[in-house]
Amino acid sequence: MGDDCALLRPNAGLDLALTTDMLVEGRHFAADAAPRSLGHKALAVNLSDLAAMGAAPRWALLAIGLPAVAEDWLAEFSAGLFALAERFGVELIGGDTTRSALRTISIVAIGEVPAGVALYRSGARAGDDVWVSGELGGAALALRRPDIAEAARRLHEPEPRVELGERLRGLAHAAIDVSDGLVGDLGHILERSRLAAVLDYARIPRAAAFAALGDTELERDCVLSGGDDYELLFTAAPDERPALQALSRELGLALTRIGTIEPGAPRLEVRDERGAPLAYRGGYDHFRGNA
Repeated sequence: MGDDCALLRPNAGLDLALTTDMLVEGRHFAADAAPRSLGHKALAVNLSDLAAMGAAPRWALLAIGLPAVAEDWLAEFSAGLFALAERFGVELIGGDTTRSALRTISIVAIGEVPAGVALYRSGARAGDDVWVSGELGGAALALRRPDIAEAARRLHEPEPRVELGERLRGLAHAAIDVSDGLVGDLGHILERSRLAAVLDYARIPRAAAFAALGDTELERDCVLSGGDDYELLFTAAPDERPALQALSRELGLALTRIGTIEPGAPRLEVRDERGAPLAYRGGYDHFRGNA
């Protein structure tokens, strides 16, 4: 601390993975958002990006703009950020602060991944299974029903799948984190890999709270198009099913096979229990909002 740059020396045979995410008050969080949760989420969304590439997190830089210095707010924000950083061995190595009209938080996260084994969006292959970790739709549900505690936790304090990302090296062909919605993020894999996919809607794991609500349209919209879940979506050869099922048991984390990658121009079809196509809207667009 105190110099103009941080100097990093990655271990031999490793690539550096760098990512950045910005959270803006009024766009990504409310003015009265709990600062501890906000500190957690600001780092978590970056660690999720590293996990999607199979990288182990190492360092982070924080740039933050605030309307005024509020020591209590900063103490809680820092507590949330550093608690998550400690869990995953992340060192805060620098950053910047400035005065701004709205709270703006930007983190650059840096990780390491063995050379040649990083997971790319472009790596999917025809015949691959499509898998997803955990459950989907909970964070999007919290925007409609903030009174549901478990959904609110998923929105405000997402769990980055860091260990899963590292363990998918050599098992998965392509990966992405579900930040802007299942169909939107899978679409990125299909575009980069120049392939198509079919999903079985009934197989997609979803937050338990939907069962009690009984609103099928809300459930479908949150599960397919809702963002902020930060689960890992990945493709792998059918031969890897036993290894992935064993990994699921070892990590105590559900890994669910939800579809198939197919040859052809990039397109995505979601089918219901009878095999009929389901309509869905696109994922989240950061300039237009929900597509």
